[in-house]
Amino acid sequence: MKYIFLLLLLISTLIQAREYKAVFDCSSKSSGYILSRMFLVERTIDMIKKNGDSTKFAITIHGGCAPIVSKNFDEIIIDSSDLENIQKAQEELTKLANKKEVKVTVCAISLNANTIEKEDVLPFVRISENSFIDTIAYQNDGYALMTFK
Repeated sequence: MKYIFLLLLLISTLIQAREYKAVFDCSSKSSGYILSRMFLVERTIDMIKKNGDSTKFAITIHGGCAPIVSKNFDEIIIDSSDLENIQKAQEELTKLANKKEVKVTVCAISLNANTIEKEDVLPFVRISENSFIDTIAYQNDGYALMTFK
């Protein structure tokens, strides 16, 4: 009887588990703000998973946020305080992609506008012809839109 109760409890928990789907759209050029949002995405994932739920998160990157995906961001960013923030934000982005399974996409238009060569993009980042299209597709698939502006 004890095992049946535990099995029912486990099944009940699994049935009640929710999947949270969100696309985080980063266009901000504020390095400090970008860094704070990357940390917040990680904390959000951890909080959701702590409650027994799951996440499907993606980050689309364009505009002033594009340098975060460059292996050579130090050649693009001039301000030393921005350099430190972008380095930390990139480390956090790498952790989100590799350890938290967050899908990361950057806009090819923004790479061009920021003079970032495609071969300089971090290996886990998918390059999109137009990240607006990707963001719309995520929304059409039921992902909540969260913006970093």
